[in-house]
Amino acid sequence: MITRRSLLAGGLGLVAAPGVSPARPAAAARRAPLSDPFQLGVASGEPDPRGVVLWTRLAMDPTALDGLGGMPGRPVPVRWQVAKDENFRQVVRQGAEIARPEAAHSVHVELDGLDSGAEYFYRFRAGDEISPVGRTLTAPAPGARSRELNLAFTSCADYQVGWFTAYRRMAEDHPDLVAFLGDYFYEYGDYKYPVRDQAGGECLDLAGYRLRHAQHKSDPDLQQAHAIAPWVVVWDDHDIENGWAADVPEQPEPPFLPRRAAAFQAYYENMPLRRAQRPDGHKLHLYRSIRWGAVANLHLLDTRQYRDLYACVVPAGTVGPECVERFDANRTILGREQEAWLEGELRSSSATWDLFGQQVFMMEMDWVLGEQRGWSNEGWDGYVASRNRLAAAIDDHGRNGVVLTGDVHSHWAGELKRDHQDPGSKSVAVELVTTSVSSAGDGVDEYWNTEALLRENPHVKFFNGRRGYVRSRISRTEMKVDFRSLSRVTEPHAPAYTSGSFVIEPGSPSLNPV
Repeated sequence: MITRRSLLAGGLGLVAAPGVSPARPAAAARRAPLSDPFQLGVASGEPDPRGVVLWTRLAMDPTALDGLGGMPGRPVPVRWQVAKDENFRQVVRQGAEIARPEAAHSVHVELDGLDSGAEYFYRFRAGDEISPVGRTLTAPAPGARSRELNLAFTSCADYQVGWFTAYRRMAEDHPDLVAFLGDYFYEYGDYKYPVRDQAGGECLDLAGYRLRHAQHKSDPDLQQAHAIAPWVVVWDDHDIENGWAADVPEQPEPPFLPRRAAAFQAYYENMPLRRAQRPDGHKLHLYRSIRWGAVANLHLLDTRQYRDLYACVVPAGTVGPECVERFDANRTILGREQEAWLEGELRSSSATWDLFGQQVFMMEMDWVLGEQRGWSNEGWDGYVASRNRLAAAIDDHGRNGVVLTGDVHSHWAGELKRDHQDPGSKSVAVELVTTSVSSAGDGVDEYWNTEALLRENPHVKFFNGRRGYVRSRISRTEMKVDFRSLSRVTEPHAPAYTSGSFVIEPGSPSLNPV
């Protein structure tokens, strides 16, 4: 019998699949059956009130250097099932897709016609091989007020420098939805002192990006997290190349736009995204909103593809008061089209909460201690007018805004001001910054300069420098937030502990410690 507990056990619910017919063409049936093609697990994502996306990618040798996972260079039929129960006695939908070599044998099943706010289980079959079983949920119906949202979010997973225990601990919380906020992997080549061996060198072409995705997806802790709940994802820089901004890379070789096109193709192939996110060469429309009844709208932003170049320093760095360019009224980190879309989303929103899933520090942060001052021009501090336009939209439309941020490999929490340059400016939103899954190694609870940084940035209320994730329980009356931290990632299986807890209340954009 499969149980939710079995989804978190080593087997991930591998069972026989009665009723799932191989449905292979006669020519394919004469070939030898595939051998364990589901080594990358299963995933779901993009829930709406009527459906969800189901995903798998076939691979018999995930670290094959050609990026195709040891699969034959031919299409492979894949059957799928969706059921209301873990034992698949109540199958509600089933069908077939073709996993094609030109898409790295990935499968995206975009379902519709399911019940709103419901739990489902799904699995795939290729030849005689059965996939792990995944659990997913559809979003509540529009206007539904009773269904809370248990949301987990994290960012920045570097295979070489640490174990992915944070994913397992996150899965053990049984979230309704997981938001991944960028740097699903790192494009770098080998480090000198890795914790784990990484296959391949720096990701420069389609085969390299496919290989890096496959090695990450073969990690059992990451498979647990994908199998337990639907995901929504956005990228940051390392999903493509460190420090890229719009069409400008950190390094000129190889040519960037073909490299970006390869990264976008591999990203789509390996994520449970909808057809609307299928790339068009070096372009991919990633910003979108996920709606959870009347409780929350989650706006997923792209702060990389449309931004203006960094202010004053290229590549990204710390700039001082002499960098007046960061105040230019025309500068944008989202691009004008995305800004207009987001303002429209806020204008029409009727949910209790508007959440912003994005990549880089939004609230002001002075990183230089003492009388001197310095800000990172990679985050919203390099795009002050863009930040002020969003803050004004949150305030003017009366929204309860909570910014969910990744990138900086540590937990932070603070308050976003309508205008950080005005000492008397009011808070208009709360920002919750998640630490990394593994990037930067074990970390510490507090660094030597933490107390001074918090003192010089009084709108920032919390810091923890370990690895982990954030979990939140969101209702129409409050948002309860726990920062979950791990004592170590350089060794596997560390327990998680709560390093900080806060409650946010509608109408009060402030952090209340618990």
